[in-house]
This record gives sequence, structure tokens and C-alpha cells, in this order.
Amino acid sequence: MNLANLYEDGVRKFGEYDACYFEGKWFTNKELNRRADRLGNALKSLGIKKGDRVVTQLPNCIEIFVVFNAVYRMGAVIVPMNPILKPDQISYIYRDCGAKAVITSSDYLPWITAARANAPDLKHIILIDKTDVPETLYFGRLLEDGSDECRIEDMENDDLAALIYTSGTTGNPKGVMHTHYTLWINAVCFADFQFLCAPTTVSNTVRQMDEKTHSMVETQQTVTGSNRNILFLAVLPLSHSYGISFLNFGALVGGRFAVMKWWNPAEALRLIQELKIAYIAFVPTMYVHLLDHPDLANYDLSSLKFCACGAAALDPEVGLKWKERTGVHILEGWGMTESGATTSANPGYCPPKYGSIGINMLSCNRMSVFDNNDRELPAGATGELVIKGAAVMKGYWNLPEETAETLKNGWLHTGDIGYRDEDGYFYITDRKKDLIIRGGENISPKEVEDVISSHPGVAEAACIGIKDRVYGEEVKAFVVLRPGEKCSEQDIIEHCGKSLPSFKTPRQVQFIDALPKNILGKMLRAELRKQG
Repeated sequence: MNLANLYEDGVRKFGEYDACYFEGKWFTNKELNRRADRLGNALKSLGIKKGDRVVTQLPNCIEIFVVFNAVYRMGAVIVPMNPILKPDQISYIYRDCGAKAVITSSDYLPWITAARANAPDLKHIILIDKTDVPETLYFGRLLEDGSDECRIEDMENDDLAALIYTSGTTGNPKGVMHTHYTLWINAVCFADFQFLCAPTTVSNTVRQMDEKTHSMVETQQTVTGSNRNILFLAVLPLSHSYGISFLNFGALVGGRFAVMKWWNPAEALRLIQELKIAYIAFVPTMYVHLLDHPDLANYDLSSLKFCACGAAALDPEVGLKWKERTGVHILEGWGMTESGATTSANPGYCPPKYGSIGINMLSCNRMSVFDNNDRELPAGATGELVIKGAAVMKGYWNLPEETAETLKNGWLHTGDIGYRDEDGYFYITDRKKDLIIRGGENISPKEVEDVISSHPGVAEAACIGIKDRVYGEEVKAFVVLRPGEKCSEQDIIEHCGKSLPSFKTPRQVQFIDALPKNILGKMLRAELRKQG
């Protein structure tokens, strides 16, 4: 199977319809498919073939819909990246995946050019916004020159479709391998869950075979769940695993999306009101921004029917305030790139259990809680959350040892500590892997620690996440200076800002005489959390 068939089947099942709204303009599903055909053929003409890796380094935009579809069609592998990564991080991913092409914007060209010097396999830089930049190709011209028909390659279910890099406790990002089947089954099960949880039943126009004439005709069908009468607001990064799942889910059910390039609370409120948005999926920080917006009371949010939340823990107080303001509960969920983005969620057919990440939402997966000996624990007992099923990753790219450590007997060991209650709802109480989650972004403490330690005045450094009302967590650094050295908090922050994106830069720095360690020299991060 090939994921691109989802997009082709969408046209056959639903006909041509307005599928995506971006910056004041609607784009139809058929038009996006045609552009994907043209891009796929253009990439083939550049020598990119089945199995080659193609990077997208873009904010949310209409081109992402085209690129993913095109790369799937030609049997290549999509590698979505956070566009604001710095050159050393970019070049690491380029080298690790062996990227042949990157599709990006001129906004990020200086960083990409610097990274390209250390990525010998990278042959083509394709810009979506400029035509006259030396040593680059223009996206629009590739579409003009490409043919309207791009053959969809025959792919095995286990063939690689996407390579999604995620932060790890070692500091270096790891490439999570998802196949055409894992992403397809994730979309199917996500759709099943949405149908189950949908708050309304509506009439929807579909195309189906007339029994007498054997021709396709339009007819009205009553359906419950996600359909073309429900408009989704897509604001979470499409470069993340959740965004990939959403794109495939939308193609499967004939979904319609209003896409935001960047998060902007006022713009989100305007779109919800003007377009009658029914479905939103935010990180907790975004709900805080909306609740704090001075003009919130002036917007009509009555179209909202389904409000989801994930990537970080939701403060129950935020959920209750949102329900009071809109009349709609926030349904918290949880997942990992390794497990197919969204694995559990509070269902919409009953009030949520605030503080819980919900029930197992993918019928193709099983969730459980294991002790340190990989034995299943009963309800109420605390252990590591584990997942097994068809939507789980194939493994980590070129990391067999890390794959074997994470996937044991078919079970994905998440590193999250928690329990399930008698009703099957799961709760997370701690993070085994020490990742810091700021506004839904995963931050590896070691990555930040390595940058701080490169300062000539620093002997050692350690980072933890500290609670923040808006972003959930911020980075706090504990720094040990070399003997005789002097350094200020601002010096450390500015030093980090030269090498790290702003969201990874510490907001607080505390100088201490020594880091707490055990007798084997292992740092006791839990002791730092007590001080944080």
C-alpha cells in the first residue's frame, strides 16, 4: 500500500471540495493532488528516487500538503523538521538521514547553507518563496515544469514513509521510522475514535455507485463523526508527528482545515468566529493565551464542538475555566512520535477526567503499565507506560541498540511513569527520560547542558524543567563555574542563545558549588528538582 492512495481515494469518494484554507484562500483536494503529481515528477527529474529522503523545513503552509503527498507518491521518504533548528542540529539530521533535497523558505536559508557544508548527500535546496537565489531551485517553477500525472509507486506495508526526528535524553535527535502501514492504520483508528466521540450527527454529501446505472452519483448520507461539515483549525506544527497524523486523517475522512502559519491568539479567535471552526487541538499554553486574551469576551466561539489538548500536562483549572467560557470541555490526550502521535485521549461522549491522559484511543494498539521486570501491573499500581500494536514505530533509524532497548517483545517502553484506574483511564506521574516539555516542544536537558559547558568559565551544568503557568515548563540551569571564574546569569543565557533556539534557552540560571551526584558519579537530577 501507499499512503498517497488516501489522497487519491479522497477525490474518488468525495469529489472535488474545498479542503484547505490558508491566508485567505481555499484550495480544493483535487487541486492539491494535481500539484503533488507535478512536484513528484519534478523531484524524479532531479534524480530523487524511491527510498530517498526529502526534508521539509517549513512553517505551516499550503506547500506542506503538496510535498507530503508528492513524496509518498514517488515512494521517497519524508523527513519533516522544525524550521528554527540551528546549523549544527540541522547538519546532524541531514547527515544522519542522508537527505537528498530540502524544501524550505528563504527565511532559513542562512542556517541551511551553513549546515549544507557538512551534509555531502544534500544535492538540492528548493525554496517556496524566491526565484533568484543562486544554488537553489524555485518550488513554483518545478510545479510549472512537472507533468500532471505521477504514478503512485507500489509500496510494501513495511516500507518506510516518514522519518521523524525526536529529542532523546542523549541529546542527539533520533529518527523515528514510520511505515506506510503504521501511518495508515493510525489515521484509520483515529477516525474511528472521532466517530465514536463526535457530539453531533449530520447529513453529508458523498459519491457512491448507483446500482442501476453503475455510475457515480452524489447522495446525502447521515453520518456521525468527522466529515466535510466540520472545519478543523490546524495550528500545531505540521512538521510534528501529530501534524502528519492529521494530514492523513483528513485525507481519509474528507476533512477540511483552516491552517495557521504561526500561533497567534488573536488570529485564532478571529478564524474560529469567522469560519465557524468546530474542532481545535492545542497545547495547554495556547488555551492559557486565549483565556488571557483581553478581547476574548468579544468573540463568538459557539461553533466549537470538540477541543483537544496534548503534548504537555493540562492544568485542571485551565480546563474548568475554558468549559465555563465556551461550554465545551478540553479533552486531554497523550502520545509519542514512536507510538503514532496520539495514543490515548479523554473520549468526548462523557465529561473528561481532568488530570488523566484518557483511555487507549487506538483500537490497533494496546496500552498497559509494567514494573521494572516487564510484568503487567494491576489498576492503581505505578509503573512504566508501555504500548504494543500496529501504529508503533518500526524502530530508530540506524540505531539498533536504542531500538532494542525501547522495543522489547513488541512493547514500546515510553519512559513515562504512571498508572491506570479501574475505568481504564491512564495518568502520568513522572518522566523517566527527564525530557523538559515547554509549550509542547520536547527539550533534551543534555543538549542544553552541552552548550552551557562549552562556555570557557563553566565546569559543569545540569538542566531541569520548572513549572511555568503559560508554557507548562521552562528550562532552569544549574551551573558550576571553574575556579577563579566569574560569570553572570545573563552571560550564560546569551551564550546559549548563540547555539540554541529561543525555546531551549534557559530562563533561569542558578550558580552552585557542585552538582549532586551518587557514589558512582551519576548526577541526581531529582535533588536539583527539589531546589528548583
